[in-house]
Amino acid sequence: MLQFEECKRQLEEQQEALAKLEEALGLPKLREEVEMLEHKSAEPGFWDNMQEAQKVTQRMAGLKAKDEGYQKLAARLDDCLALVEMGDEAEDLSLLEEIQGEMEAIREQTAAMRLSTLLTGEYDSNNAILTFHAGSGGTEAQDWAEMLFRMYTRWSESKGYKVTTLDYLDGDEAGLKSASILVEGENAYGYLKSEAGVHRLVRVSPFDAAGRRHTSFSSLEVMPEIEEDNSVEINPDDIKMEVYRASGAGGQKVNKTSSAVRLIHIPTGIVVSCQVERSQYQNRDVAMKMLISKLVEIKERENLEKISDIKGEQKEITWGSQIRSYVFMPYTMVKDHRTGFETGNVNAVMDGDLDGFINAYLTAQSQNALREGVE
Repeated sequence: MLQFEECKRQLEEQQEALAKLEEALGLPKLREEVEMLEHKSAEPGFWDNMQEAQKVTQRMAGLKAKDEGYQKLAARLDDCLALVEMGDEAEDLSLLEEIQGEMEAIREQTAAMRLSTLLTGEYDSNNAILTFHAGSGGTEAQDWAEMLFRMYTRWSESKGYKVTTLDYLDGDEAGLKSASILVEGENAYGYLKSEAGVHRLVRVSPFDAAGRRHTSFSSLEVMPEIEEDNSVEINPDDIKMEVYRASGAGGQKVNKTSSAVRLIHIPTGIVVSCQVERSQYQNRDVAMKMLISKLVEIKERENLEKISDIKGEQKEITWGSQIRSYVFMPYTMVKDHRTGFETGNVNAVMDGDLDGFINAYLTAQSQNALREGVE
């Protein structure tokens, strides 16, 4: 039947796309690395260095997950082809709806896997540290910062990533002034790096008794979590440490103790904070990792030769500097000003549906790199 023949043709094209994807993912080399890491993990004394052993096992788990994801996708496609042939033989048109649904799911899964091949940066596979800052505007901006905090937490959890709150400073009446979270998982930084910048909100303020429309701004910083980096040498005399009482939204996010730590890198003015751990020493260790990560991220982004060239960031969280606008009133739309990607389903976006924006950014970056390579 013609309908089944068309489905079969599309699935065969998808098989060709999968074969190219296997090459792009480098699965043969990936499997060789997994075998090498398995041999290494079986060696005597492997667990003597716990930190190094954990890195090896995490790397091995990530590689296996990528290979298994591809194998499951290939098997799903084969099963769909078998269903098409069965429906064609039986001339059972009732199977078409199920087949078309499976075909769409396979296309989406293939596109998502292909997208991961664009993550070729040095730190793209690392965990990500996200830091939120409310812009000027008091309670309105602080509420917006908390909405972004929730949005990125939901996106991360939907991807199976682990989210840990590192720091949380309550707003004056609602929301938050600043907060940091650690997103742990394969390629967390590679995907989330596209979200760094100023985010603009337009809505009727729930804090305005007159029901007027307000524009608010909040910023998001995204850094790769870096355990250690030989290019970063921080003079202990350049760090000022402050200890303060931890806080959280309603006391729910963190324990209220006096062990929270704030580190200030005097030469650059960069400030990092941590309050998630129970002891001051543990919080200082986490804060130091955050500081190293931030310095390395800025150094790489600004193409600087050494850390001492960093002067700190002077961007204001105000009009004209936004990467994306979220409009709740008089119409609903979320638009990325860098790629032009937009959607009218603002509620889905606020619930963490960010894949369209992330995909558009990574695709645009890849195309730009290709053009520069040709030139």
